[in-house]
Amino acid sequence: MKFGFIGLGNMANAIINGMITSGQFNATDVYGINRSIEKTEALISQYGIQTADSIEHLMSQVDVVIIAVKPQMFDQVIPAIQQNLKSNHIVISIAAGKSLDYLHRELGVQTPIFRVMPNINSTIGASTSCFSTIIGNDEQKAIVEKLFATVGTIDELPEELFSIFTTIGCASPAFTYLYIDSLARAAVREGMPKDMALKIAASSVLGSAKMVLQSDSHPWQLIDQVCSPGGTTIQGVTSLQVNHFESTIYEAVDAVTNRDTVLQKQTVK
Repeated sequence: MKFGFIGLGNMANAIINGMITSGQFNATDVYGINRSIEKTEALISQYGIQTADSIEHLMSQVDVVIIAVKPQMFDQVIPAIQQNLKSNHIVISIAAGKSLDYLHRELGVQTPIFRVMPNINSTIGASTSCFSTIIGNDEQKAIVEKLFATVGTIDELPEELFSIFTTIGCASPAFTYLYIDSLARAAVREGMPKDMALKIAASSVLGSAKMVLQSDSHPWQLIDQVCSPGGTTIQGVTSLQVNHFESTIYEAVDAVTNRDTVLQKQTVK
């Protein structure tokens, strides 16, 4: 099976890296096309992937078409994709704000289309990804799962939950980076070197995430385990609550989800 990437930006680069370095895919089975010749040549040099001189050429060679351009470029590439679709093609879109209804409307109701959202942690093989499909069968789902498992975890999700997944799965790494940096800066204020503080803060967040995933305890149970009566940690926790830490997170999630809803509405013609 051959895979073709339309767009070779950072996310496509991360996925191709995962495919090749995992040993589960051959570089000779991966094709790419991009507006920037330099990006294409860099991936050819690094991984030995195949290049295409047009969308028509790429689609004539591959079985799986991955649309990896920015949402605002869809109007430029969708017509060429639609014109060159074959019955054996599987289409995967990794663009935010482009619903399955929109994709089926543009590419045909019988086309197996998957909407997939990986996140920035794909670059180190630690993405949290989800996919949705309307008519994709189990065999096609297995192909999508195998592809995105090379850059992290991948789970199926009803599309009506995609906007909220976009927030807690794709935007939230930025929130977490901000939290880690804030912890480190607070430690710097107290006298710790920044590099040391960043390493400690990031390692603590990583361990805490693993604890949530691997233990049977609810996060609040884990909080209670850390907070001794009259101790230091409970002072920090109550300070966060008094200063609206939780409601600030809720508002951030609402802001991202609402923006995603706006982007999806803009695709309705």
